[in-house]
Amino acid sequence: MKEKKETAEKSICQNKMARLNYFIDETYEAGVVLQGTEVKALRDGRANIKDSYANIREGELFLYDLHISPYSHGNRENHNPLRVRKLLLHKREIKRLYGKSQERGLSLIPLRMYFRNGKIKVEIGVGRGKKLYDKREDMKLKEDRRAIERGLRERNR
Repeated sequence: MKEKKETAEKSICQNKMARLNYFIDETYEAGVVLQGTEVKALRDGRANIKDSYANIREGELFLYDLHISPYSHGNRENHNPLRVRKLLLHKREIKRLYGKSQERGLSLIPLRMYFRNGKIKVEIGVGRGKKLYDKREDMKLKEDRRAIERGLRERNR
């Protein structure tokens, strides 16, 4: 009988504003095409995914505005921090994402970047933008949950 290998995940960076600004309907896991110094910089946790977005061009999925800081011990061959990076998905997943991205109001947003079994992965979410009143409602719910937890902690002392 085959035993399942446990998947070791180590988070690199997260887009915390994505869930505040978008309703996330579906998520996909994609690989990333990177250069050598980019991988070393990511091992140091030097990435910013906050302003990035994904787009499909000529049947391929690309990630824009992902900032990976230059590697500190790199030389003149260091990478461009804001270059466009190709994402790796199955063809049918790209076609499904293309159909979703053509719908009005849907966007492809990178949610987080992480290592899984030594490979760098990006979680892509299909999201619909929130209006201001939706954001206020979410923030109120979050605040209420915090208050309840605080009250429970006070009572258990």
